[in-house]
Amino acid sequence: MPRGKRSKNFNFIFTDTEDSPATKFSDEHIIAQYDDFEKLEKFIQACDVITYEFENIPYKTLNHIFKKKPVYPDPQINNIIQDRLSEKKFINDLNIPTVPYLQIEDSNQLLLVEEKFFPAILKTRRLGYDGKGQTVINSLKEDLYIEKNDYILEKRIELKSEISVITVRYQDNSLFSYKPIENIHKDQILYTSTSPASISQELQTKAIKWSQDIIESLNYVGVICIEFFVDKYDNLFVNEIAPRVHNSGHLTIESYNVSQFQSHLRAVCDLSPIGPELKSKAQMLNLLGEDIYRYRDQKKIEKNIYFHDYFKKEAKKGRKMGHVTKILT
Repeated sequence: MPRGKRSKNFNFIFTDTEDSPATKFSDEHIIAQYDDFEKLEKFIQACDVITYEFENIPYKTLNHIFKKKPVYPDPQINNIIQDRLSEKKFINDLNIPTVPYLQIEDSNQLLLVEEKFFPAILKTRRLGYDGKGQTVINSLKEDLYIEKNDYILEKRIELKSEISVITVRYQDNSLFSYKPIENIHKDQILYTSTSPASISQELQTKAIKWSQDIIESLNYVGVICIEFFVDKYDNLFVNEIAPRVHNSGHLTIESYNVSQFQSHLRAVCDLSPIGPELKSKAQMLNLLGEDIYRYRDQKKIEKNIYFHDYFKKEAKKGRKMGHVTKILT
């Protein structure tokens, strides 16, 4: 779509999930496996610009699309971010700290780690999110047999808080960050997000700068989320890069002049940049599993509460079924 001009938007979704929320709001959709290149071709031909919001889509699929149509962010970025080890090396090469970590492949290698490195968290290098593929190890005295795989072992630090920064970069290199968001997790799944985060101005400035350093180094177009740890000494560490709109940024729908979703689409479609401005403080509550029914069954939602239902059919334990944003006055 040419910058500044208006035309009818047509939204076409390709997903491998039968119960994908996006299919309920798109003009057209295809449900198929990511390696179904016949159906993928139909999708490619119908689109002018293609973006994605799930970093574990196979690189082979994204690269196939990239050869035929513009794809934002660049699929090469996923080669870095899909692997926790290459992701951390990339971050450290920018002189940005992560928590100490070790590369681990099997039980014998794990048993050679010095006791002083524990407690630690063993994470699979690929395909882990919302706590999946993670094991807390408090001591070498535990039974430490693990399946042979590619892992990283992260030293566990004394956390003061966890924050995230949503940043958008446009095709003309315009760059904007939303204010840092403070996150609380429950059973390793995001539970609440509050904006702005209750951190010092120094930490806020540093988190935004590092986020912008990362997005520029990746030559990234679209919205990205950088997740941070803050330890008890107010040291800041990058935890993960999420190359997409992010759960913690959902509250931007009500609390900003332009949401993370609008920012992402404006960036990938090469529309005029809009700088995000905070309208009001806000807190988001994830509705996990059967929590959704507390709001689906309400006939009226109280003032300053905004309910978002993802319309997923089965309310599994820990499954993100929707969210509620409360405007804080």
